[in-house]
Amino acid sequence: MADLPVPGTELTAVDHGADLAATLRKAIPSEVHDLLATLWAGGHAAYVVGGSLRDAVLGRAAVDWDLASDALPERVLELVPGSVYEHRFGTVAIRHGGDLYEITTFRSDHDYAAFRRPHRVEFGDTIESDLARRDLTCNAMAWGARAEAAGSPGLVDPYDGAADTRAHVLRAVGDPRQRFEEDALRMVRTVRLAATLDFDVEAATLAGIQAKAELVRHLSGERIATELDKLLGAETPSIGLRLLADTGLLAGIDEALAAQRGVPQNKVEGEDLWDHTLRSVDAAPAGRPVVRLAALVHDIGKPSTFADGHFLRHDAIGAELAGEFLDRLRSPRAVRERVVHLVANHMFSYEPNWSPSAVRRFISKIGPDAIEDLFLLREADNVGSGLPAVAGRLDELRARVHEALHEGVVLGRGDLVVDGDDLMTALAIGPGPHLGRILDALLERVVEDPALNDRASLLLLARSMLADEP
Repeated sequence: MADLPVPGTELTAVDHGADLAATLRKAIPSEVHDLLATLWAGGHAAYVVGGSLRDAVLGRAAVDWDLASDALPERVLELVPGSVYEHRFGTVAIRHGGDLYEITTFRSDHDYAAFRRPHRVEFGDTIESDLARRDLTCNAMAWGARAEAAGSPGLVDPYDGAADTRAHVLRAVGDPRQRFEEDALRMVRTVRLAATLDFDVEAATLAGIQAKAELVRHLSGERIATELDKLLGAETPSIGLRLLADTGLLAGIDEALAAQRGVPQNKVEGEDLWDHTLRSVDAAPAGRPVVRLAALVHDIGKPSTFADGHFLRHDAIGAELAGEFLDRLRSPRAVRERVVHLVANHMFSYEPNWSPSAVRRFISKIGPDAIEDLFLLREADNVGSGLPAVAGRLDELRARVHEALHEGVVLGRGDLVVDGDDLMTALAIGPGPHLGRILDALLERVVEDPALNDRASLLLLARSMLADEP
């Protein structure tokens, strides 16, 4: 950390103006003030640190309030009853006033392994050494005091984080390349913050990301997924996604996604496939994270299937590639299955002459729990193509689907009035593949004609099907 200009004295509220000091004091919850007071009374330095302080400078509501202190974890456990030591990196968790807070002992990182997080951490003595190890200036501020100065807490801001925050600028602490070599995830986090906070990345910091982008390949899927999930939750996620591509980070995260850049797409004039994907992601509802994720990967199969201006079977290939991508991110199985299912079926087409049974078959294929997500994905895809959201008579299909669901249509084996046990008893047969084939055939008949879903009719049909079994 020799490259960092560590100051010898703390900055006080006067250095940044009384208004800012008063804003920060008021923004900090009373429960956090209580924890600060407890640490000060115990003879320790204590400060509020991290993103909550940045949010307070911005006048935004903070979600998590974190503290830093020179008190060792064992000492924090003594001072704060009910606290729990979480891990070897010095963080103690406390539930106070109904919320969860974290107190971390001042740290200085050492021995970063494989461009990831440090595998050894040394505890520090000062807030300045703790701030020197942080990624961005907006995250390298602290509000509080040493124990002997507890009566006049103030802002510690050695890297002008408050000024950068108010200017909406993301700037690395010290040498950007060194910061990103220490932990490559810092590059992805910087891009994510650019999207979620609507900040610009300072030129040297952006150049540092571009120079070290290849290191993102060393990161675990779980760590990338955490940042990607937050990025996709931004009001305009395309800001961050475009930065990922422009800096070279996207290629290190997924080659198939990065390959969309430059692929021609005859939809919006002057825009390529990647532009279409970004439009689609922005158009997907922020409150439906699975749909936004599906929008990101819905055309992931197009680059590898592009030939003569067409993308044959890109939905099927895309479903496979989406599954591989989500496997690398260690996505939960339920998320993976839903996204792959949406990608595999996003190219459906509807005609007004569909019969009621055709609508029921469509519902059965997609599943009633996934069908609204599929409609939302199609709306986003339409907007991404420069079309009205409900192009392709989507509103008409949605209405017919809702009507069919309201009527209580049969959609799966579980909706049949007979099950496998009934068939084995009535037909004197044992379990096996033939039983599943009969149940599937009965389901198809009932989807076509719901009136057949009575016990006598299904047993007669099943007996006939059994006779036809080879």
